[in-house]
Formats: sequence, structure tokens, C-alpha cells
Amino acid sequence: MRERADTATRPLVAIPARFAARTNVLRYRAEVAARALVEAVYRAGGEPWIMHPDTDEAERRLARADALLLPGGGDVAPHRYGGTAGDHPLYDVDDEQDAFDIAAARYAIATGMPTLAICRGLQIVNVVLGGTLRWLGEDHLHLVHPVALAAGSALAAARGTGKVEASCYHRQCVDRLGEDLVPVAWAADGTIEAIHRTAPGGWLMAVQWHPEDLPDQWLFDALAGAAR
Repeated sequence: MRERADTATRPLVAIPARFAARTNVLRYRAEVAARALVEAVYRAGGEPWIMHPDTDEAERRLARADALLLPGGGDVAPHRYGGTAGDHPLYDVDDEQDAFDIAAARYAIATGMPTLAICRGLQIVNVVLGGTLRWLGEDHLHLVHPVALAAGSALAAARGTGKVEASCYHRQCVDRLGEDLVPVAWAADGTIEAIHRTAPGGWLMAVQWHPEDLPDQWLFDALAGAAR
């Protein structure tokens, strides 16, 4: 298990930046993170670190962090889980982004680094552990809906109840689960909304919804607590 050498400072939470073609305040292409995510991490007592998504020396760079937050973003390229580009429509696919997120997830899983994976982040974790994704269409876009949490799960324990109102915005979702992964939350239509890794190791929570939207501060508090 990982241990912090200095407990007097905020734990450093790595957040891979997202590539953006443009932003309102910059003249050129940008690397961005959702402000709501950054603020939720900071409120929880963490120090957000927006990481440049370059796989060069990714493990050495990530070793500086105390925790990882894998945020939402564009679709994961189908070839990453054995599919083809013609399987379904694709949104904002970026191979460089995929490569870094996969490297970050692999490192976190291998070292036991506390990890909160959100939306695309959950999909990355599933793919890293050998799972696949499927096309969901637009049924879960701009949607706030009830999600049932598995009784006795770490997710339900962190929430303190068996359900949550979840803000969803995704077109892909879990199809075949990766190794040592089990579903721990579901939408009413059966879509898997959270997964848990059963193998021993570090703290990992992966949710398909966007907890920063409402916000579900309890998830960020749990991440910061695990990182301390």
C-alpha cells in the first residue's frame, strides 16, 4: 500500500487534462479541466494537479501524486477494447488522450493509488482490466435520474444510503466487465452506473455519472480521505 510521507499538506490529486480545440479566454488550443471538478477536490481538502496528458515518463510523473481522478471526456476509441471504428458513432475521440488515461489507470491499479474514475474514467478502468464498452445512444445525455447502489458496497457506505440522484452525460457504457470488476450501481434501465474492483489493492471508486454536476461532494471527500 502507498503511504504519504507528509500528512501536513493537502494530498496531491492528479487530474489528466482534456484537450480542447478552443476556450473562451485563450487564443489557442487548450488543455482544460472542469472547474466544478477542481473545486470539489479542493473543497475535500485535496490539491488539484492538472496533468499534461503525455505518456512520456507517465509512471515517474504520476508517482508524485497521492491520488488520481480520471475525469469525463470524449469516447474511448473502439480499438482500445477490440472493436472497430464502424461499430457506432464516435464523439471527440483522441488517441493521445486515450493513451495517457490508460497509462494512468494502469499505474494507479498496479500501485494501489487511490482513484476516483468518473464517466469516461470508469470506461477507461473497465477497458484497462479487459472489459468492453457498448453504444448507449442519447438516452443518458443531459439526464438526472435515480441510481440504486448495491447494499453493503463501499459506494453505499460512503453515501450512507442505497440510492443517489445522478447527473449523466454519456453515450458509451460498460458491456462486458473487466477482470475482478463487479457492478455496484444501476440505472432503472439496467445500465451499470458504478463498478468496484474485488481484487485486493488500493481504494478505487468508478461511477458512470458526473458527481461534480450537483455536486456529490461525498465522493470527492472519500477520495481525499483515502489519499491522506
